[in-house]
Amino acid sequence: MHPVVFLSGWLVLAVLFALQEWVEKRTWNYDLQFGKVYLLWAIHFLLWGIICWIIWWKLGDWIQRATLKQILTRVVPLSILVSVLEEVIWVAVTWDLRIGSRSMTFLHRLVYFVDSELVSNLLTFWVVFLLFRGIGYYQKLREKETASMRLESELTNAQLRALRMQLNPHFLFNTMNSISSLMHSDVEAADRMLEQMCSMLRMTLDRGDAKLIPLTDEIEFIQMYLSIQQMRFTGKVHSYVAIEPEVLDALVPTMILQPLMENAYVHGVAVTRGEAFLGIEAQNHGGQLRICVRNSGRGLTEMTSLKHDGRGVGIANVKARLELHYGNDHRFTLKEFADGEVQAILLLPLGYSPRLTANTQDFSHENQNGHRG
Repeated sequence: MHPVVFLSGWLVLAVLFALQEWVEKRTWNYDLQFGKVYLLWAIHFLLWGIICWIIWWKLGDWIQRATLKQILTRVVPLSILVSVLEEVIWVAVTWDLRIGSRSMTFLHRLVYFVDSELVSNLLTFWVVFLLFRGIGYYQKLREKETASMRLESELTNAQLRALRMQLNPHFLFNTMNSISSLMHSDVEAADRMLEQMCSMLRMTLDRGDAKLIPLTDEIEFIQMYLSIQQMRFTGKVHSYVAIEPEVLDALVPTMILQPLMENAYVHGVAVTRGEAFLGIEAQNHGGQLRICVRNSGRGLTEMTSLKHDGRGVGIANVKARLELHYGNDHRFTLKEFADGEVQAILLLPLGYSPRLTANTQDFSHENQNGHRG
């Protein structure tokens, strides 16, 4: 509804009507200049454009709220008045353009054009009126959709915050238990574990409310967690981290891997006699990010029994957060093998931070320029 755009639309409409009349006159062998025909139609539609834009400017909000009674009692008389007023101005402006007989007085010409154009003018008015009503309905619909999306986003963020608030105390409680158990056997190891935990908490606070972070940051957090657990299970666990360089900067939900690693320790490593293994792998799997946490243990039967004891917070939290982040555009599965090995597999959309993508493109562009030089 910007005035320049709005009035330009009316002038384009004038081209169509002028072209139609000019072709029709040429068919009947009238020698008319297209410029003169267009000028008459341009004045006509420009007047309508100005009048309609003023109506929108002054009465736009009222038009959206007008009831049927108000339309019948106010808009109907207004449509007649505007239709006649437009003809009055048009006849006055085009007085010297030889329309009709030059011997006709202004009043005679006005009566002639009002009589011939009143119906079409009324039709123009009501088409514009209905257009304004339609624009209003469309704007209200978009506002409702925007408000609904905003509320849905706020609800999702609130749910994610609640899940993270649930996860952090759960992680702290388990880590403090590990530190407490070491205090009686290895004070120095407990002290180092406490330092590692402080570093992890500092990293968590630095992330703030970030929902998605690069996988490399999540792996840095996981490696700190692994170092804590190595102190607790000294010499028992063989762990590894294997991440393809291509997916190091892929975005993942914050603290999405720590609950999986914790479950691997609680339900796998801790109940394994002798040596155990724990690994995490990540790669590009057909355009998706595939993350796999592998561990030895007693399998899913042990995990299910512990879950019924109220200790299945981690997996439930991961599932809920993935659902909020990705909806149906993800997959989370647990696989058990005959030897007791368990794999937790995540398939997530492979996405990168816009900042990282832009930096990569800039770097590639600089390299290309360097090769040309």
